Amino acid sequence: MILLRHGQSEFNLHFSATRRDPGIKDPKLTPLGQQQAEAAAETIAAAHEVRRIIASPYTRALQTAAPLARRLGLPVLVNPVVRERYAFTCDIGSPVTALRAEFPHVALDHVEEIWWPQQEEPAEQVLARAARFRGEMAVLGDWRHTVVVSHWGFILSMTGQSVANGQWLACDPTAPPPAEVVWKHH
Repeated sequence: MILLRHGQSEFNLHFSATRRDPGIKDPKLTPLGQQQAEAAAETIAAAHEVRRIIASPYTRALQTAAPLARRLGLPVLVNPVVRERYAFTCDIGSPVTALRAEFPHVALDHVEEIWWPQQEEPAEQVLARAARFRGEMAVLGDWRHTVVVSHWGFILSMTGQSVANGQWLACDPTAPPPAEVVWKHH
């Protein structure tokens, strides 16, 4: 499967410049982030036989998934398990009622109104979520045809690798998890 990190968000733009939390809840993509989402959609659609798109419920992930879904005529399947590690203001999500208004074409009936944690999430919990997701995907016969639009911390937990906004990498859920995960941006 392909793990795609969302495009640059308003949070990423400010945080990368200052290394301080700018206090933006559930940020949207910047114009650069939109370009990254479009470029990823174009490249992934051309090079891979995608049959399933899974995304976290954060606005930045749903916005990143949208161009690929449009291009391929596929629905975006929302799964809170692939959300970011809750550690910054940007990890406060939008309630499902607000997401429904912004993304009326996305099915959200299975997602709780408040789907993100209410306090900082320990690294072990994110690793456990990643392990659970890895197991769920490994039993699907067509996992190779899945794109998961996720976040830095979740992708790190799945692969042990740090990816930049708009970048993706292949992940075999039947392979062993990373031997070590270092929670530091490179």
